[in-house]
Amino acid sequence: MNNKPTTNRQISPQSSAEDKRMALVIRPQQLADFTGQERMKANLTILIEAARARSEPLDHVLFHGPPGLGKTTLAQIVANEMGVNIRNTAGPAIERAGDLAAILTNLRAGDILFIDEVHRLGRAVEEILYPAMEDFVLDIVVGKGPGAKNVRLKLPRFTVVGATTRLALMTAPLRARFGAVYRMDFYEQAAIEQIVLRGARVLDVPIDPAGAAEIAQRSRGTPRVALRLLRRVRDYAQVRAEGEITQETAVSALNLLEIDELGLDNLDRRVLLAIIEKFGGGPVGLDTIGASISEESDTIMDVVEPYLLQLGFLERTARGRIATPHAYTHLNIPRSAQPDSKPGQPTLFET
Repeated sequence: MNNKPTTNRQISPQSSAEDKRMALVIRPQQLADFTGQERMKANLTILIEAARARSEPLDHVLFHGPPGLGKTTLAQIVANEMGVNIRNTAGPAIERAGDLAAILTNLRAGDILFIDEVHRLGRAVEEILYPAMEDFVLDIVVGKGPGAKNVRLKLPRFTVVGATTRLALMTAPLRARFGAVYRMDFYEQAAIEQIVLRGARVLDVPIDPAGAAEIAQRSRGTPRVALRLLRRVRDYAQVRAEGEITQETAVSALNLLEIDELGLDNLDRRVLLAIIEKFGGGPVGLDTIGASISEESDTIMDVVEPYLLQLGFLERTARGRIATPHAYTHLNIPRSAQPDSKPGQPTLFET
């Protein structure tokens, strides 16, 4: 499908140049300063302290979860805590086995290789990565045809830190080579409030606790979204509210951006309305939903669906997606709007 994806979505977790610049300033550098994900932090702290006590490189680590939750930040923190260098790359950037070989041969003992979107590594690249991660060797073929021979190069012990939003797309052999796998979940309200307050200090914008709470409430439990909304509310406050972010200012700014009290924006509502109004509440496939609203199905799966599932507004079944009663209630759509079910079949709302 070649439909053009939405590009002006205010709470899309996709990175921008402004996001990256701000992240560099406010990104915590030590694990103790990282807000939220407490259980994962506790496990990661033990992993790091044990490796340092043994004077060994860290075991390979994989972070997975929805976009914008801090996977890249944690990779940098791990490098800082271990006192080693980090080399950043991404799955799509490593197109050939030779690209990976060049990166691996430039690593030093204890270094961290951070691979974002690790699920997008090509099969040929993965074949080179397997022995590198497991045995710290690099197998390369020299020459062609009958005269070709395999050369094995020894690599220093290093650590691969992978990040992915699509764990299911990773091959089983690659997943198995990560000794520590951590899932990152959406953040609690209190953690997001602390992130917003810290961001406001970096931006040097006055904000009261109620204003921070309002922004946090509409941030979908995602730090990247919270910081993006903070910047937009700051702009509104500067133009219409003498520069200070209060709860009233935050509500006015976010309503103007069409972001409701649960953090749903125009795209979220279009997806839910398409399921309810065009397809009788579902079940309906992602490709069909995407075609009906001129949006990429991958965008719906990666950006929209995780939060709707978290809220309980969407149900994922083998036959497709179904809008739940909570979605009808939130959108103020009468449940009677759903078509009658076939005889002998319970409706979606029957208990």
